Amino acid sequence: MRAILASSVLSIALLSTACAAIQPEATAAVSEWTLDRAQLLTDLDVLAADNMEGREVGTEGNARARAYIIGRLEAMGAAPMGDSFEHDFTFEQRRTGAKVEGVNILAFIAGTSDSDRTMVVTAHYDHEGMRGGQIWNGADDNASGVASVLAVTEMFLAEPPEHDVIIAFVDAEERGLQGAHAFVANPPIPVENITFNLNMDMVAMSTDRILWAVGTYHYPFLTTIVDDVASRATVSMPMGYDEPSQEPGADWTNLTDSGAFHAVGIPFIYLGVDYHPHYHQPTDTYENMTLDFFQDASVAVVDFARQADARLDAIGEASGR
Repeated sequence: MRAILASSVLSIALLSTACAAIQPEATAAVSEWTLDRAQLLTDLDVLAADNMEGREVGTEGNARARAYIIGRLEAMGAAPMGDSFEHDFTFEQRRTGAKVEGVNILAFIAGTSDSDRTMVVTAHYDHEGMRGGQIWNGADDNASGVASVLAVTEMFLAEPPEHDVIIAFVDAEERGLQGAHAFVANPPIPVENITFNLNMDMVAMSTDRILWAVGTYHYPFLTTIVDDVASRATVSMPMGYDEPSQEPGADWTNLTDSGAFHAVGIPFIYLGVDYHPHYHQPTDTYENMTLDFFQDASVAVVDFARQADARLDAIGEASGR
């Protein structure tokens, strides 16, 4: 997540900043589904375990993580997007020019309406791998986002969404958002039907219990959804980290997978925590996470996904998609 570097992706915000906020009455019905907190912690623990070897793209540890995620999807009855959960892509290593094979994991949940509008929910499952004999486990970055999106998947399978939902666990984020860019460049549905991207990247480590909502600077009509979810959440959900800045790391717009969607004009909200001492360090382990916060943050993540589905037509109208 969020390599601290200058972005080369152009901001596409002129249309959206002129749009009015989505009206708050378009909310999802009361849910009877409850988060399986034990399963959430198990998913985090398994994906951040030493035998995953940091989940670096193209490695055996990455493949083991992929097999676990697909196993979870199959166990909960999720359908693959197309003929397979696995969608291969190739990218060029920046330093060496070598070709690297990545694999995105895509699941499909059909909506109950006949709308063509679709929401894509993303989290990257890769991390930094091993360095100098140490495992960079990537518990927060981004086993946590994967675990929360698995919870979103379970919720939508129990309470089907109004609109189609694509669940995307993308690969090679740490190598320049490669999986997300591959998805956007070759989407499994017409790109004009993708109305909104909800992205989770680092949602498990916050001693001050803050889950940032990033993206409303570009898409201010989404502020009412953030406010609505924040009113029920037991974690704080401020908006920010999305305004242009010369300060390294101060604008997260293009530093995680939602940046690939934003680059083609797809509105997004990215939920994640602030930088912390374990960020991109071998100490980013399950044992060092703030697990109570992670569970409560995941409740907010699931709520956000439900509310975004309920208001997806309004999002499309506000953004011209």
